[in-house]
Amino acid sequence: MTLRIARTINLSVLFVLLTLGSSASAQTPSHKYPPTVVLMTDFGTVDDSVAICKGVMYSILPELRVVDLTQQVTPFSILDGARFLYGATPYYPAGTVFVVVVDPTVGSTRKSVIAKSKRGQYFVLPDNGLLTLVQDRDGIEGVHEITNRNWMIGAALSSTFHGRDIFSPVGAHVADGEDWTQVGPELDFTKLVRLKLTPSKLDQRGLSGAVIATDGPFGNLVTNIAGEDFLQLGYKYGEKVHLTIDKAELTLPFVHTFSDVPLKKSLLYVDSRGHLALAVNQGSFAEIYGITPPTPIFIPRASK
Repeated sequence: MTLRIARTINLSVLFVLLTLGSSASAQTPSHKYPPTVVLMTDFGTVDDSVAICKGVMYSILPELRVVDLTQQVTPFSILDGARFLYGATPYYPAGTVFVVVVDPTVGSTRKSVIAKSKRGQYFVLPDNGLLTLVQDRDGIEGVHEITNRNWMIGAALSSTFHGRDIFSPVGAHVADGEDWTQVGPELDFTKLVRLKLTPSKLDQRGLSGAVIATDGPFGNLVTNIAGEDFLQLGYKYGEKVHLTIDKAELTLPFVHTFSDVPLKKSLLYVDSRGHLALAVNQGSFAEIYGITPPTPIFIPRASK
């Protein structure tokens, strides 16, 4: 009888311990994720360039997860690269490594760098302005120039494929948890190369800004005007907005989405990234109106 009671007590204790362990696991879920590199280039996908960069990273860190932000950045467009970084980075956690190769002056005196943002993300890229928008929004904690040959590959570095020889291996080393400050000397982050962008301006007359890009293959116009700034002009959904793009004057309805206007009709809306945009329902605004970014835009305040 005593042995049976002891067994019952032991089983009860074991059950309680297992229950507590299961409960503790449920209350403290693991927030770890695989080492991650987000890769963005203007290489396209016609040849083997992107696959080679990934192969270099996998050779260093086989368990690495590589996410394609895009390999279709408009060739040589640092501005497009900067705005794609700006749009994507908020959706990735601290510790993510962004490897960016939009590098029209590859092989020149421009520096190769690693930057760490105040959000705890890392950026391995050429110092050519790609970080401008992220720096303005998130802040930069520190920057180091990439000079440590042990973090690169190849006995003789190519002067035209730093994506393979410098940025990819360095990105993998950082994702692997190696001390990123060992990559080379520290730089003054306030002296990073910046894009020469004129910020939007809201005043008594209205709102001035710029069309900075087209939205992928659709031909929508992307501006640097924040949606909340536009709303301060006093316009309501469904109202007509008179605006000037470069020297062309247009009147467009301000709506929620494309289907709020008939097919092939123009519209003004706040896009998924929170900026004012112009589009044609199932058409290309840029092509129809012959607009090539960058170009100025001005919107007066709504009439009272």
